[in-house]
Amino acid sequence: MHDDPRRMNPAGRGRLPALICAAILGITAFLGYHGDLARWPFQQDPPTATLLGPPLPPLDTELVSHLVDPVLVNITASIRPYGLGAAGSGIVLTADGQVLTSHHVVKGADTVTVSDIGTGAVYPATVLGYDSSADIALIELTGADGLPIARIGNSSGLRLGDQLLAIGNAGGTGSPTSVGGPITNLDSTIVARNSADLSRKALHGLIEVAAAVAAGQSGGALVDRYGAVVGVVTAASGDLQKSLGRGPEGYAVPIDTAMHVVRQIRSGTPTDTVHIGPTATLGILTSDAQPAGARIDVAVYGQPAFAAGLTEGEVITAIDGRVIVGTQTLKAALNFRKPDDVVRLDLTEPDGGQRTVSVTLMVGPPN
Repeated sequence: MHDDPRRMNPAGRGRLPALICAAILGITAFLGYHGDLARWPFQQDPPTATLLGPPLPPLDTELVSHLVDPVLVNITASIRPYGLGAAGSGIVLTADGQVLTSHHVVKGADTVTVSDIGTGAVYPATVLGYDSSADIALIELTGADGLPIARIGNSSGLRLGDQLLAIGNAGGTGSPTSVGGPITNLDSTIVARNSADLSRKALHGLIEVAAAVAAGQSGGALVDRYGAVVGVVTAASGDLQKSLGRGPEGYAVPIDTAMHVVRQIRSGTPTDTVHIGPTATLGILTSDAQPAGARIDVAVYGQPAFAAGLTEGEVITAIDGRVIVGTQTLKAALNFRKPDDVVRLDLTEPDGGQRTVSVTLMVGPPN
């Protein structure tokens, strides 16, 4: 994906694109949008407020990496029937195996396998829940015990220029790699294009760091000089942007945002964006219909919608009485459903006819 990144002046005349790409189930292209960096306000403070002390020493990459490496894991996601595998990273939250990672690392995966960096132990994993809009997922390792736990910091106190370190399974080699740099933006927005399924989604409020983040570090830790996790790595700048003298840059979901999603998952209460437990699927591909509704583009053979007789061109206008205005509304409605739930779909046929069909959902890969 190619584009000519430019910045606008701080008076604000919109945001122009800058090319980025992320480690999404391998290598995924991202197109980023961000404006000028915020400027420190100048003010005449009282003399006592200007005594900031000496500057902090440079971040010790080797020391911080030594602290953080043991609390990270490598994640391999496999997709059937293609036999595809992709590498990512994760952050250990509990001794019995709850791991924080990026949603795109496990998206579409039939099986998820996790290896402990410190011991080499391998665990099967299940997805406890996820928020695709925030690109955050929580997984659980089967049979894990006594794992070292990451120190969770906070992202609210971060400032432009703070030195941070991104650590993760770069290139899927199994050995964590560390890259560091200063914060260059605290509120970046990117529009992500997944090269696996060509889907796009916007991610907002990201931490931007001048660091050469690489594929495989997605789901890894963005940490401060004390080894506290302040973000979850999600994206990196592209080669074209680097050639234009803009980059390298890495992007991370603030840890405050990520832990809010984790708490919601642990609560067991789904929302329009947070899905909990196994994913329920209709087995269809849809697009936004006009003037409203989710148009069925494909009813996958052997999946619930196909078995119930849904066909291409029909438009889903309601699910269990909830009006469906488009594809995103349909996805939000399904977030509340579980496999084996029976849902009632109101449909508009291509010739304008109306019908209602009951469909039994089945388990599918994380959406």
